[in-house]
This record gives sequence, structure tokens and C-alpha cells, in this order.
Amino acid sequence: MGLIIETAGLGRAFGGAIAVDALTLAVSPGEIFGLLGPNGAGKTTTIRMLSTLLPPTTGTARVCGHDVARRAGEVRRHIGYVPQQVSSMGHYMLTGREKAEIEAALYHVPRRRVQARVSELLELVQLSACADRLVQTYSGGMQKRLDLACGLLHRPDLLILDEPTLGLDVQSRHHMWDHIRSLRDEGMTVLLATNYMDEADRLCDRLVIIDHGREVAGGSPAALKAAMGVSSLDEVFLRHTGHALREEVG
Repeated sequence: MGLIIETAGLGRAFGGAIAVDALTLAVSPGEIFGLLGPNGAGKTTTIRMLSTLLPPTTGTARVCGHDVARRAGEVRRHIGYVPQQVSSMGHYMLTGREKAEIEAALYHVPRRRVQARVSELLELVQLSACADRLVQTYSGGMQKRLDLACGLLHRPDLLILDEPTLGLDVQSRHHMWDHIRSLRDEGMTVLLATNYMDEADRLCDRLVIIDHGREVAGGSPAALKAAMGVSSLDEVFLRHTGHALREEVG
């Protein structure tokens, strides 16, 4: 497979407001690629376009070889998407296992494989011991891990994570980081949107810094820091955007 994500001049406007402006991305198989920027920078809008939830107003985007506008159904077969907010709000009266089984049906996982696949992923995210508890008893970190498991049920080529550690405590964030690294180590491509500097620095193989919908810098965290002779991504971000973005995650 060639590039997993390829965009050219990708943009989205809402009325007269431009949320994403001429964004060009090239994401290779098997890497964690980051979209780094503050709230309102255009990260979530970009993700919604790439996951076919929002049509671009300018430019083009291909995901796993398929145009997001013309071949949306094909794109969806190849991606897993974990949004910012936990998706368990309407499933509190289900157990974790039941929620995953329902999600498996939505992803068209063959019925004969559902139980084994659900059990496999609940084990992966360390929820096997509480799989038969109601979701309403889960902590925020457990609900995030359940969402991660659900996003992997159909074995996607690309996993899209929109601020996956938002609102989590330090220990839960570190556990989530471990899960994301293990997926990359197994060959999965991950697109990670974050506004946590430490998260981007520790997880991403490459990233772009986005400000006001535009890319202002891109490369590996190490290369970005070396090019400017600084020791942290905070300093890189400050120099490119004129304002600081510091949110320690431990």
C-alpha cells in the first residue's frame, strides 16, 4: 500500500470562517502521525473530513487509496475512529462486552467471529476482568479504553484518535500511550490529534503543527527541535505561532 493519508490543498469553511486552510499531508503506513495545535486550530475538522463525516470545501484527500468525497464507503471500511468524547453515554445500561458486540455488528464483523474478536480486544485494553460490568460503573479511563477497543474491532488499516487522553489522569494517559505504541509496533497507522506537547513528543514519529487552520511546521519531534536549537516542542510551537501551548501530562 502507498500512502495511508494523502491530501492536497485540503480546506473547510463554515460560512465566511475558514477552519482548515490548504492543508497538505502525507502519512506513511505504520507510523504515528500527529496533528498538534490548540483548541480551535482545525484538528477535529481535519479528522472529520478524513473520516468522511464532513465534506471538504476545497482540495482533495485520499485515505487508504480512496477519495474521501467520492468513495466514502470504501474509506470507512479501512478506518477506525475514536472521537474526543467517550461514546458510552447511550450505553450505560450495557456491559462493556455487550457494547463491544453491538459495535462489532455495526462494523459488519462476521457473526461467528464476534465473540472471539471482542474478547481479544478487551484483553488488549486490559478490560477482560470487568467486561461483564455495566459501562456506567467504568471510570473515564476505562471508557476511553473501551472506545479504543471498539475502534479496532474490524482490523482497520488506519486508526484515527481525536485527543484520546483528554480528561484522563496521568496514570490512565500513560496506559493509553502504551496501547497506542503497541498498535504502531504491530504495523498499524495511527493519526493522533492532540494539544498535549508531551504526548506529541513521546508518541509521534512525525507531526504537523497547525495554527488557525494552517500548517506552520512539520517533521519529526526531534528534527523540529534540532532545527531550532531548542529542547522542547513548546519552544518550537511558541516560535512558529507567537504563543505558548503548554499542558503537562506527566
